[in-house]
Amino acid sequence: MDTSVAPGVLIAGPQLYDPNFDHSVVLMCEHSGEGAMGLVINRESSISIQTVFESIDLSPPPPDAPPVLHGGPVQPERGWIIHGSRWEGGESLMVAEGIYVSTSRDILEALVEGTGPKPYRLVLGYAGWAPGQLEAEITQGAWIYGKAYADLVFNIPVEERWARTLADLGIDPSQLVDTVGQA
Repeated sequence: MDTSVAPGVLIAGPQLYDPNFDHSVVLMCEHSGEGAMGLVINRESSISIQTVFESIDLSPPPPDAPPVLHGGPVQPERGWIIHGSRWEGGESLMVAEGIYVSTSRDILEALVEGTGPKPYRLVLGYAGWAPGQLEAEITQGAWIYGKAYADLVFNIPVEERWARTLADLGIDPSQLVDTVGQA
């Protein structure tokens, strides 16, 4: 594979048997010859946002704060903030138009104060691939590439994101079949 899948989303195909990624949609943040990194955006974490903020000695965010997302199996204790507007108070990586990612504590403090970037999602953990691993998985049909867009990350309900990203590509999820079946 000569091109990067970042920015974009990876949509788990039926040949992906890893339970960590079954029916996942991954916002791809980085992809190079050194490997790849992304954040699962369609799985809610069992950890509340209040618990996360308390664990790092911050006051809880407002009660209308969005649920925490489970970003992947790697470093589940590590937090990421996906936000929809440029953050001037710290470093942010622009992933796609209207989608930024940061690990800045300053953003978390600003969110508590009501001055942080909006919209936002707090994500714990990430998905990571060693050099060549993701390319091999794509070749095997484990992942389908799609476009990353802000509405997907911030407005489409979490439980609808997998089917929606496939529909965006003209794929009916009910028509996907596992081509590696048994005889």
